[in-house]
Amino acid sequence: MRLTEFWARMDHHLGPAYARTWAETQVVQELDGRTVVEALAEGEAAKVVWRAVWAHLNLPASER
Repeated sequence: MRLTEFWARMDHHLGPAYARTWAETQVVQELDGRTVVEALAEGEAAKVVWRAVWAHLNLPASER
């Protein structure tokens, strides 16, 4: 997954005005207690981060 697709999915589910703020502030246990922005900055693959967000937000299986 490319970062552009990742951010498009984030915008779709959280709204473009809130997605970046959420990604910067919300600690996600599935990312070892890091935020989305921290995980991406540390080299975590966008696909891995998306799956963690998907699980954290309890999104439907079709969105995985």
